[in-house]
Amino acid sequence: METLGIWHALVLGILEGLTEFLPVSSTGHLIIANDLMGVNDARGKVFTIAIQLGAILAVAIAYREKLIEVLIGLPSREPARRFVRNVLIAFLPAMVLGVLLHGVIKTLLFSPLTVAVALIVGGVIILFVEAQPRRPRVRDVDEMSARDALMVGLCQCCALFPGVSRAGATIIGGMLTGLSRETATRFSFFLAMPTMAAAVTYDLYKSADLLSLADVPVFAVGFVTAFVTALLTVRALLAYVSRYSFAPFGWYRIALGIVVLWYFW
Repeated sequence: METLGIWHALVLGILEGLTEFLPVSSTGHLIIANDLMGVNDARGKVFTIAIQLGAILAVAIAYREKLIEVLIGLPSREPARRFVRNVLIAFLPAMVLGVLLHGVIKTLLFSPLTVAVALIVGGVIILFVEAQPRRPRVRDVDEMSARDALMVGLCQCCALFPGVSRAGATIIGGMLTGLSRETATRFSFFLAMPTMAAAVTYDLYKSADLLSLADVPVFAVGFVTAFVTALLTVRALLAYVSRYSFAPFGWYRIALGIVVLWYFW
């Protein structure tokens, strides 16, 4: 077992930033990478969770104008209150299940083989959804209803299984609910902020005894790398979804899942 070092932090930070908001499962990629690099001990698992804070900050920076608009309008504007309500409604199901199942998920499901199965199944679902003719009824996050938000939130619960992809579950779930591809992607970004912040905070609290001040430089490198990479990825993804489907990501998931099954089995 190797010791988690600076070069591990750089590689994992880039991987986190690239995959967190794509429908390919950042957690799944990090679990596989940790195993390949020999840093899949308890401390390595905490690291892969902690660097998600960098990705959260990237979304907050990318959407700072919208967040400021909502914050200012919250006392008096109904669209701002509806937006916050919808994010909270979508956030709650995964929060409750995450707390209840935290131990089971970390103990039983964090393995390359479970990730491989989830990657393949998720890829098939993406291909199926993208192959269906659709006429979206919601083309802006401000037009979403409480029911739309709840459906996306329930779909996000599937991402508690490593390898499913939080972004994939919420984006594809949103599309099935009637959201346009762009709207589902944007709402997935907004929903990521409270969901990931709560998950990271809870995980760090539960794992505090595994960390020390000596871990700060390694974690800082991972955080900064994930932030910069995620900021570039968010902007590129928005440009992509306005013109193309998620089918290539579906094929990528299936191919990666097959390779992982072959390698680890």
